[in-house]
Amino acid sequence: KILERSGYTILEARHGGEALTVHEQHPTGIDLVVTDVMMPVMGGRQMADRLRERRPDTKVLFMSGYTDGNISEHGIAEAGTGFLSKPFTPQALAAKVRQVLDGAA
Repeated sequence: KILERSGYTILEARHGGEALTVHEQHPTGIDLVVTDVMMPVMGGRQMADRLRERRPDTKVLFMSGYTDGNISEHGIAEAGTGFLSKPFTPQALAAKVRQVLDGAA
């Protein structure tokens, strides 16, 4: 809802496998994937890696309530990737999304 109010079109997926399907169904591409780092079945990093195999220019914004030490173990620091620590404000989410889309993550 926060991102819709900011003018973005949102596609939802309940888990990583569904996100891969949604991504494939949009041949013109998806500008940004917002995902939690830790998810059941397929973690956010695994999902992002699989998406980028198909479309290397896919930008990703990870979020997590875990500590920085736990997050660094998942290797999310790379180009086109942002990170937002939970909890966050609606303004912080909107700002971080804009930052990642603009390539300043």
